[in-house]
Amino acid sequence: MTIDLWLRGFVIGLAIAAPVGPIGVLCMRRTLNTGRLAGFVTGLGAAVADGVYGAIGAFGTALAALLIDRQEWIATVGGIFLLWLGIAGMRRPPAEINAAPSRGAVDLAGYFGSTFLLTLANPATILSFAAIFASVGLGSTPDAGSALQLVAGVLLGSAAWWLFLSLAVGAVRHRLRATATAWINRISGLVLVGFGLWALWIAWG
Repeated sequence: MTIDLWLRGFVIGLAIAAPVGPIGVLCMRRTLNTGRLAGFVTGLGAAVADGVYGAIGAFGTALAALLIDRQEWIATVGGIFLLWLGIAGMRRPPAEINAAPSRGAVDLAGYFGSTFLLTLANPATILSFAAIFASVGLGSTPDAGSALQLVAGVLLGSAAWWLFLSLAVGAVRHRLRATATAWINRISGLVLVGFGLWALWIAWG
């Protein structure tokens, strides 16, 4: 085991997860509405998807070429899903926002699954990981052990960011009034709609 590879992967995972995007918006919104656990599980879905694409990018399998070849259609599904999430968020009434948190296994699985699939809806991520891995010394046919260590570091780094974000947002959750939370949901929903339209434009523009 090479600690250096784990650390590199950890930093890469942080760098990939930290920029604000649709997953970040969902993580913050679900943390405000339902609690820290919901927000963290939301981000964890994206972290696991990053790990999957990282592994595909590291080993350069035929699956990578197939996914990239179909990326327009996959991105279209992701864009439509973002539109649905955004519109549903904007229409969410204040009474539902302030309802008791629902943290059942089915709810958490849904939070995880939605962001896992949304992250997978961008197959071009594979190319990003392939380029990043090459830049840190892994060629097109890397040693399996080294590649897996780097991918594991990426997953841990990404998960660490989502844990931090959910804890930070959760710390101010109870200080917000219902009206403020409702407006946050409307604004975040609008942002998600924007991301969805952008995804569709990139896919077919």
